[in-house]
Amino acid sequence: MYIKRKIEKKITDLSSGFPVVMVTGARQVGKTTLLKHLAEQERSFVTLDIPENRLMAIEEPAAFFQKYKPPVIIDEFQYAPNLLPYIKAYADENNKCGDFWLTGSQSFHAMKNVSESLAGRVGIVNLFSLSNSEKSGILFNEYQTEIDELLVRSETAESMTKSELFENILKGGMPRLYETSNIKTSDYYDAYFHTYLSRDIKDLSQVADEMSFYKFMRVCSSMASNHVDYTNIANKVGISVNKAKEWISLLVSSGIVILLSPYFNNALKRVVKTPKIYFMDTGLLCYLRGIDDPIVLEKMENSGEFFENYVVSEIYKSFINTGLRPPLFYYRDTNNRYEIDLLIERNAVLYPIEIKESTNPGSNATKNFHAISPVKKTDIKTGTGSVICSSNTVYPLGNNVFAVPHWLV
Repeated sequence: MYIKRKIEKKITDLSSGFPVVMVTGARQVGKTTLLKHLAEQERSFVTLDIPENRLMAIEEPAAFFQKYKPPVIIDEFQYAPNLLPYIKAYADENNKCGDFWLTGSQSFHAMKNVSESLAGRVGIVNLFSLSNSEKSGILFNEYQTEIDELLVRSETAESMTKSELFENILKGGMPRLYETSNIKTSDYYDAYFHTYLSRDIKDLSQVADEMSFYKFMRVCSSMASNHVDYTNIANKVGISVNKAKEWISLLVSSGIVILLSPYFNNALKRVVKTPKIYFMDTGLLCYLRGIDDPIVLEKMENSGEFFENYVVSEIYKSFINTGLRPPLFYYRDTNNRYEIDLLIERNAVLYPIEIKESTNPGSNATKNFHAISPVKKTDIKTGTGSVICSSNTVYPLGNNVFAVPHWLV
């Protein structure tokens, strides 16, 4: 069963303007399935996961392209970067858009090689696991805080109880889990994680000890929705601080986590500089934390951190899936007096967002929004605010701020 992806239009648009389209993302998020679904009948397909194909691509690239003529999908392209000069030469000679569709699970290598070798010839798309709107089939655009947009969404969105929310968080968004009911979520993530360790991470020269990396990922999962503490990670895993930074960069480049940067503006004094870490698939996050029961998850003392991770990852995906770079930040001053969970900056307007697990957040949830008011002295304005929560409906919290059910994100 194919699940329609919001990012389809972005891929077809890029294919009409570039000779090469590269789709990167974590393992099993649906890259190959997506491109096969979009492919025309005449487009051939080859995966370099198969050793025979990989050997031909590496040792006989000319023969490889005689067998697999464009238009073509080349799956797991990172295994044969030596094909890049041939693709470049073919693209320059034929000047035809959409000839090559490439996928790569290790964007750390793939994107660097492709972007350098095919500069000006390649459109690059990042794909993550299913968003909630994709699961429901509604396919929202990027998240916007304006009340008119929220009311339009509420007419078509499927509401979700709090129990259903935590079931959704625990299950995550890997397409395979929604294509069949025969796989237990815990079994799936166990197999997924060990494949990630044994294949993707093993191929990266920066990682020599798989078990240390497993411990590292568990430590990172304990920091989800919080600031990245490289020293703490290094001490708990038994690696250097520089190594901890290298490994974090691997998680980011392979689509496992994102780092949310603090918002900076000259009008705002004394702001922190450390990023916050969020896992892009909450199912994997729960697996790393050893949680396999949604009832236990909902009743945990720190369930709010899982809720925040879910909301931030959903908003991030909403921008990526619409073909936009996510303009997302957070705010905290160095005295820890004021913190705002999320800021969206678009067209010189700053939109503050708080994330509260509560079903009925009061106006107190917006108490820190005034901390960004100094930006009004610059060219930046402040726009409508949101408190994303577990409420049943959109309602005003005063001063151009609205409570927003999480299922409208």
